[in-house]
Amino acid sequence: MDHETRFRIVLVAGFVAMVVITGYHRMRAGATREPLDRRKEGFFILATLRPIALFLYVGVFAYMINPAWMTWSSLPLPEWLRWTGAFVFVIGLAFLTWTLRSLGTNLTDTVVTRKAHTLVTQGPYRWVRHPFYDAMALFILAMALLAANWFMLISGAVVFILLGIRSATEEAHLSERFGEPYQTYRDNTGRFFPKLRSTTR
Repeated sequence: MDHETRFRIVLVAGFVAMVVITGYHRMRAGATREPLDRRKEGFFILATLRPIALFLYVGVFAYMINPAWMTWSSLPLPEWLRWTGAFVFVIGLAFLTWTLRSLGTNLTDTVVTRKAHTLVTQGPYRWVRHPFYDAMALFILAMALLAANWFMLISGAVVFILLGIRSATEEAHLSERFGEPYQTYRDNTGRFFPKLRSTTR
């Protein structure tokens, strides 16, 4: 078995695990079949986020089927660096599981809240407001490293930037829904990274 096949197998295993974990929690959250209005995301996000994410996944699937199809965007990374992608994948899967268990049935794939939505402040949400997006960033990095592919890295970075833009709309909806408790929560947490609190008073 050549090295590229090993990287491909690890990427496929990690990707399948990511889909299974996310799919399970999405099925649980969507059991009520409550309609969600994705138009609330705004025209710009609707026109860019999912199409670019689709391009990213096309590249990932192409590599998983036949790595030679993605050699046009390969990076000359040393093997040790590529193998760190497997470690990042494991961290991402653990972080994703923690996040989705904490989020429960509040999980949606858009910015609107469910009728029975609750304000989640436990688990990773204790420190950051969008840990799910952080998990996605870890997966993008892991896949780009394992495949040694700049197309996955750049398209994934664009997806994360668009998620960052969308998060502002998401937070506006949460602020409207939960009012002062959410505003207090927002003031005490970071968007994607834990907030550094000053020790001075």
